[in-house]
Amino acid sequence: MKFSIQQIKNEAFEGPVTFEEKLDVSELLSLPNNEIIDIGEVFVYGMYVLENHEIIFSFTIEGEMILPCARTLVEVNYPFRFRGTEIFTTKASVAAKEEEIHHVTEEVIDLRPYILETILLQKPYRVFAENAEVQDGEGWSFYTEDRFEEEKKQKIDPRLAKLQKLLDEKKDES
Repeated sequence: MKFSIQQIKNEAFEGPVTFEEKLDVSELLSLPNNEIIDIGEVFVYGMYVLENHEIIFSFTIEGEMILPCARTLVEVNYPFRFRGTEIFTTKASVAAKEEEIHHVTEEVIDLRPYILETILLQKPYRVFAENAEVQDGEGWSFYTEDRFEEEKKQKIDPRLAKLQKLLDEKKDES
């Protein structure tokens, strides 16, 4: 998604200008430690406006990605809608004062890196599959609160086993 500065100045002179485009963001899959299993094309739409020497892009990114379930590692389809705002300026003095404002040194603004960054930053830290059953593995068990309480009742501390026998005998007598 590239916009020329001249095009922006010509079109945004009268007010906000809208845009929309489908983007292939599959390069996110090759990044290390991002946990995205798969991601399709994303739909990006929004508007930009020219105020003084600042160009303000406000956009929405819609799409679907597949992430691993945090409990079971089952693939979870995660539809998303992320919003982003990026501010650019042609004046170096303004960009030097504000960290959030990007200084434009070329004749073209490429919004693609900011779209990729927005997806990575707003991607959920972990997702959970709705009906995935967690199974015990070798050397470990998954406990819900109910299962824990049930097993706790069934297990008798060996030090108290004789006491439990006495209590059971008293119940039988009465």
